[in-house]
Amino acid sequence: MNPTTVVRVAVNAPLRKAFDYLPPRTGPAPSAGARIRVPFGRAHKIGLIIEVGAISELPQSRLRHAERVLDPQPVIDDTLLRLLVWSAEYYAHPVGEVCAAALPGLLRKGRSPDAAEVAYRATTDGLAIDLDGMARRAPRQAELLAILKQGPALVSDPRLQALQAGWRDAFRRLAERGLAESWSQAVTPVSPPSLVAHPGPVLMDDQRVAVDAIVAALPGYQAILLHGATGSGKTEVYLSAIESVVAAGRQALVLVPEIGLTPQLVQRFGSRFDFPLAVLHSGMTDTERLTAWRDARSGRAPVVIGTRSAVFAPLQHCGLVIVDEEHDPSLKQQEGFRYSARDLAVVRARLSSVPVVLGSATPSLETLQNARSGRYLSLPLPERPGAARHPELKVIDLRRVPNRDGVSPPLLAAMERHLQADGQVMLFLNRRGYAPVLFCTECGWIAGCARCDARMTLHQGSARLRCHHCGSESQPPASCPDCDSELKPVGQGTERIEETLKGFFPQQRIARIDRDATRSRGSLDDILADMRAGRTRILVGTQMLTKGHDFPGVTLVGVLNADQGLFGTDFRSDERLAQTILQVAGRAGRADRPGEVMIQTAYPEHALLQDLISGGYDAFADAALGERKAAGWPPFSHLALIRAEAHQAGQAMSFLQSCQEWAESLAAPAIRILGPAPAPMERRSGRYRAQLLLQSTNRGPLHQLLRELLAKIDKSRTARSVRWSLDVDPVELF
Repeated sequence: MNPTTVVRVAVNAPLRKAFDYLPPRTGPAPSAGARIRVPFGRAHKIGLIIEVGAISELPQSRLRHAERVLDPQPVIDDTLLRLLVWSAEYYAHPVGEVCAAALPGLLRKGRSPDAAEVAYRATTDGLAIDLDGMARRAPRQAELLAILKQGPALVSDPRLQALQAGWRDAFRRLAERGLAESWSQAVTPVSPPSLVAHPGPVLMDDQRVAVDAIVAALPGYQAILLHGATGSGKTEVYLSAIESVVAAGRQALVLVPEIGLTPQLVQRFGSRFDFPLAVLHSGMTDTERLTAWRDARSGRAPVVIGTRSAVFAPLQHCGLVIVDEEHDPSLKQQEGFRYSARDLAVVRARLSSVPVVLGSATPSLETLQNARSGRYLSLPLPERPGAARHPELKVIDLRRVPNRDGVSPPLLAAMERHLQADGQVMLFLNRRGYAPVLFCTECGWIAGCARCDARMTLHQGSARLRCHHCGSESQPPASCPDCDSELKPVGQGTERIEETLKGFFPQQRIARIDRDATRSRGSLDDILADMRAGRTRILVGTQMLTKGHDFPGVTLVGVLNADQGLFGTDFRSDERLAQTILQVAGRAGRADRPGEVMIQTAYPEHALLQDLISGGYDAFADAALGERKAAGWPPFSHLALIRAEAHQAGQAMSFLQSCQEWAESLAAPAIRILGPAPAPMERRSGRYRAQLLLQSTNRGPLHQLLRELLAKIDKSRTARSVRWSLDVDPVELF
C-alpha cells in the first residue's frame, strides 16, 4: 500500500470528527467498514474505518500509524456505513459514537464478527502418552485425553458435555503440559429454507391490495404508509409481504417500539415461517446480541425483528424495511445519540433501494402529511377481518355523575353488563401508583420531592413515596410533618383503581399492568397470557396497554381520565392523547362480539374528543394539521432543541443565553429563535433545566446554523459548566 495513504477512523469519543491515521505497518490492508485498533492519546481504542485514501489536513509527519486492522473484510457494508455517516451529520452527533451505536458491545471490545466454535485436540505429545499411567495419577485428564485422541472435539460435543463442567479444568492442565490445544473454528452459515411453515388466513380485499402494492414496489425505493385501523390485520400484510421478499432470497427488517412487543411478534412470525429469526433489543445479553447480529449479517436469519437500535442491523441482502406503530415516541432515542429509528428506517430504505412500510392505526402527523402530499404512498385498511367491528365510543360527563374513587357509576354498570355476558374489561389510566398526592387536610402540606419540582406519588402496597421523575423514595410520614394532622391520599393511580375494583367485583380476577406490577422477569408475559386465556376478567393498566396487544375477549374499554392530555404544554399533547385513546380503544371488539369504549372526562365538549367520536382519527388529524400549519409547527417546520442543565440555578439559562446570542449573529432570517426558557419542570434530579428552541421552514439553513453554532459551543468555556445536548427533530419539549 502507498505509505501516504490516510485512513480516516471513527473513534468512540465525544468529539465531532473522525481521526486520520497512517495504515498499520503490517497485517491486512484497511478497508472502509472494517474495525481497526489505533493509538488514541495515551490509550488504545478500536474504531471503525469510514474512509481509506482520505486527504488529511495534517502533514504526514504528525500522523500516527494505526496498530492493526481487525477485519480482513468490512463488518459494516457500504450502505450501512453511508447511513451512519449521514446520521452523524444530520443529528450533529459525534460520528464515533454513532458508529459505536451500530455495533454490539462485544465487537467494540474486539470479538470476532464471525461465528465460531471452540475445538479441542490432542497434540503430538498427547497422542504419544500412555493413558494407563495417567489414569492412576489424573483420571479426569486421562478421560478427556482419551476422547481427544479419537479426533478433534467441538465444545458442543456431547462427549465433552458428558464429562460435566470439570472437563475445562482438566483441559487447562493438559494444555499447560503441552498435551492438548484449542483453536477457534469458523461456523459456516446454513442457508435456511425459504418456505412458509403454515399458510396465513385468506386476506381481505384491502389487505390483498396493500400486499400487492408493497410487492410491486420491489426492489426499488418507496415509502408506504399502511394506515390500518386497530385490529385491521396490519401484521398479516407484513407477513405476506415478507413471504415474497424471502422467496426472492432477500431479508426483511421489522422495527417495533417496545421490548414488550417483541416476544409476541416473534411468536407470531415463528408460527408462520420455518426459518431462523434474529431478534435484537436492549434486554439481551451481550452474547445473545452478538449471535443475533451475526445471524443477520450472514443472511442465516432472513427476518430481523428489533427495537429502535435494530435499524442499524447488518443485512446481507436487504429487501424490505417495516416500522410497526410508527407513531410511537419510543422509536426516538432520548439519551446520547438522539435519533429517530423511524426516520432512519426511511433513509436506510432509500439508500438500499427497497420499500419501507410505516404501519399505524394513528399515524404521526408528520407521516400523515407526507402521505397527503404524495411523498409517501398511502394504503388504507379501514375494516377489521371477519365479523369484528369497530367499537362504539361514548363519553361519560364527570360533571354530571359522581366519581367513586376514579370509576363512575355508568362505567361500573357497563362493566357489570359486559362481565355477565362473558366479556372481558380493560381500564386505562396513565398514572401508576396509589395516589399522585399525599395531602394534609388541615394545613395543606403536600409531599414533594426534594430533588424535583414534583410531588411524590404514594405507593400503598410497598408503603413508599416515590418520585416518578428522579426515582427518589421515602417512607410516608404517619402524620403531617408541619401540623401533625392526618394525611389523605388524593387522586387515583392504577394501584388504587385495582383496589377499588376488587371491592366492586370481588368474584372477578383482576390484574394490573404498569411498571411496578411487571418488574420481575416474565411477569408481563404471565399477565398477558392469563388475559388472553380468559382467566383474568378485568385488566387495569397504563400506557403499556396501548402497545399493540390483541385480546379477543375484551368487549369493554374504559378510559378513566382523558383530561390528563387535553391541556398539555407540549404542542404534541393533543396528538398523543388522540393516539392513546384510539389505540387503547382498539383493544375492544376484536372477535365476533361488538366492542364498547367509554371515556370519562370533565370536558366532553372539547373539540379533540368531539372530532374523535364523530369522525375518528382522520377528523382529528384534519383539525390538528390545520392548527399546526397556522402556528408553524411540524410537520410544516423543522425544530432543533438545545437543552441544558446544571446544579446551580441560573447556570443553564446563562449558557443558553450565550447560545441565543451566537445563534442570532449566525442565523438566516428564516430561522426563529425561541427562548431560552426554563423547562416546564425546571428542577429535576437536583439539576436546574432550561431549553432553547430553533425553528425553520427549511432544513438547509437550520442545519447550517447548527454546524456553525456547535463550533462556537465546543470552544466555549461556558459550555463546560453545564450538561447540554442537542436534539434535532425533538418529539418532546421537556
